[in-house]
Amino acid sequence: MTPDAETGRGVGFALAAYLFWGVVTPIYFKAVSSVPALEVLANRILWSLVLVGALLVVMGRARGLLETLRGPRVLTVLLAAAFFVSLNWFVYIHAINSGIVLEAALGYYINPLVNVLLGMLVLGERLSRAQVLAVLLAALGVANLTWQMGTLPWVGLILAFSFGIYGLIRKTAALASLQGLFMETLLLSPLALGYLIYLQLAGGGQHLLTGDAWLSLLLVLAGPVTALPLIWYASGARRLRYSTMGLLQYLAPSCIVLTAVFVFGEPFTTAHRVTFGFIWLALAIYSFDSLQTVRRQRRQRRQENLAI
Repeated sequence: MTPDAETGRGVGFALAAYLFWGVVTPIYFKAVSSVPALEVLANRILWSLVLVGALLVVMGRARGLLETLRGPRVLTVLLAAAFFVSLNWFVYIHAINSGIVLEAALGYYINPLVNVLLGMLVLGERLSRAQVLAVLLAALGVANLTWQMGTLPWVGLILAFSFGIYGLIRKTAALASLQGLFMETLLLSPLALGYLIYLQLAGGGQHLLTGDAWLSLLLVLAGPVTALPLIWYASGARRLRYSTMGLLQYLAPSCIVLTAVFVFGEPFTTAHRVTFGFIWLALAIYSFDSLQTVRRQRRQRRQENLAI
């Protein structure tokens, strides 16, 4: 396959993943909003484990996977990753159930800037002036919404930081995305299964296989809803430049905003317009600076190759 064809396939996979995350995922969780968020999370963990495990077996990638748990450092890393990804999942489900989808979108918009901040604080990376300006503008946006609402946008901040910390932790684990998801859900599955059993013993409080066939099917579909876009994302990331994926990632929260306003009917107030304006400007500056950095690195590599 030619490079152009591979790039085209990569863009297709990436668009499928981001559109799924931005449109299908919020609509799916709204469809199961009659189920408490913690119970939806438990089903998401268990059915993701079943589906991803089956995929790994079919793809021949399951051999030796459980041996990774024997190393105490790897186990610690995976436990930490499992905690932060489950926190992110729970808060996002809670946001959909509670009708604050715009705040969830805010969290995923500022996540790239949180990654920059974490890189500076944890990894000792130096920030460019443009990155500092972008982080400050994002902080002004959050401050505006805090002032207008009278409280911090906790949902957005928890989503941004939990996903940022999760990504930081996953950088240290030598596992591909699908294998990593399997290990994380495997570690979380005893808690998820135990919670569903508790609900059943406490008086039939759990909703899976309790008479409503449609709702039961929707809960089972939590597995594909979680795994499919991740597979598409990984397929796109293998074929595209990192800078291209970095620009496409803003498609998901943009679709979440449109879904929140035009499908769920959430009001897009003046406070939201000002806050998102700050965030969008910050992301424009950050994206431009990232592209300039990539171009400089390419020129430098080209000059080094010519000098050899």
